[in-house]
Amino acid sequence: MVDTDTRKRRGGGRAGAAARRGKAVIEQMPWRLPVNTDRPTEPLPPEGVEAIHDGAMRILEEIGVAFYNEEALALFREAGCSVDGEIVRMGRDWVMEMVAKAPREFTLTPRNPDRTLRIGGNVILFGNVSSPPNYWDMEIGRKVPGNREQCRNLLKLTQYFNCIHFAGGYPVEPVDIHASVRHLDVLYDKLTISDKVMHAYSLGKERVEDVMEMVRIAGGLSDEEFEATPRMYTNINSTSPLKHDHPMIDGCLRLARRGQAIVVTPFTLAGAMAPVTMAGAVAQSLAEALCAIALFQYVRPGIPCVIGTFTSNVDMKSGAPAFGTPEYMRATQMTGQMARFYGLPVRSSGVCAANVPDGQAMWETSNSLWAAVQSGTNMVYHAAGWLEGGLIASPEKFIMDCEVLQQIQRYMEPATYATTPDDIALEAIRAVGNDGHFFGIQHTQDRYTTAFYQPFLSDWKNYEGWEAAGAIWTPERAHHLFKEIIGSFEAPEMDEGIREELADFVARRKAEGGAPTDF
Repeated sequence: MVDTDTRKRRGGGRAGAAARRGKAVIEQMPWRLPVNTDRPTEPLPPEGVEAIHDGAMRILEEIGVAFYNEEALALFREAGCSVDGEIVRMGRDWVMEMVAKAPREFTLTPRNPDRTLRIGGNVILFGNVSSPPNYWDMEIGRKVPGNREQCRNLLKLTQYFNCIHFAGGYPVEPVDIHASVRHLDVLYDKLTISDKVMHAYSLGKERVEDVMEMVRIAGGLSDEEFEATPRMYTNINSTSPLKHDHPMIDGCLRLARRGQAIVVTPFTLAGAMAPVTMAGAVAQSLAEALCAIALFQYVRPGIPCVIGTFTSNVDMKSGAPAFGTPEYMRATQMTGQMARFYGLPVRSSGVCAANVPDGQAMWETSNSLWAAVQSGTNMVYHAAGWLEGGLIASPEKFIMDCEVLQQIQRYMEPATYATTPDDIALEAIRAVGNDGHFFGIQHTQDRYTTAFYQPFLSDWKNYEGWEAAGAIWTPERAHHLFKEIIGSFEAPEMDEGIREELADFVARRKAEGGAPTDF
């Protein structure tokens, strides 16, 4: 975890911090793939695991799942499943046989191979906020529809922060671009602003095929090289309860046939789209995910698949979705436990129901992020920037979340729990004895530069010092950092020939009409 080559000895205080970061806006932790060394929280006893598994299998065997996709229905018939109209029922033996073909771990290799990700095992990775239709920042001061400039700025934050490992969908929906060509412009921005792992929306064959081609071009790859190892991924949601729609299954089948990764994440809200009991909601979620993963493994055995959890609850007084709740945390932990039972990597989220980047936003998001840690999650979606249950993206919230993500990464570093003789520090304790202090001794002096986490956003001054410095609240500090980061942002290098090829592809596909829409 600790990249000692990149650390430099430093002075203390604000002057020392400025010297350390040089021209950089903040001093942030280096890029790394965090390893979660904690034992996962497993709330289910063995009989609980068996009960939830049996519940999920009985849903698939007795109730069935609707697939609104003719190709998928034909494949299920071919595999020997029971297909009654759009309802598919399948035996547990077949489901488990198919799911067992999925790898426990795999890699995702973006255009910059130094940003290659390992998915699975005890690696935990964080992605940006994805898909809100609206935007909020302190300068605007209200909720507004997203646009391309705001989307680009959030992509710059995605690239800038080392604690963000992959790019999800549009960090805010740029509704100023027509939906028929939106994917072309945003993917061009994503691939030129960032060199991290990319995502494709499974929303019609044109969007999926276009994104695969653009990722191939950006990597300078032949078709064979693109298909030889996963270079990108999609994330789909079931339509709970117990339905999969046509475009998402279609997109996954296209990606599977070309060797790209698939994340299946049912969106189940207990009390509305799933049973009010959390075990029932988790069992339903597992059934919705496993039937799709089984289909993809039938089509291409060994295709990388991740099982996702997005199980939370509604407010039973208003019907509004709630996130970061105790129930959300338990559902995430249970799904992580079940994912290990099935031998699949797991995805969860960093989410909240708050409308602005306030205290509620941070405690709900922290709850969901720590649930990700406790569950053994491998991919954390929406880890930075999410508000209003996914309806708002905020740059201030993005930066505030990145402070939490860095703290989680520091928490996982072996230095925080090492027990060598040097860490036990008996000689230092002996030297100080009963009436001294540890500030000035050599043991402290040798380690003070790297001993503890150093925040880039938190303000550790006392009240008088904070007041004298302008009494700036955390979201406002985050807003100032946002402006500085965007103002000094430098995009990663890209070969000019590749950039021109990408631009030409976008222009050609726009001239052809992009993806069909009904407006």
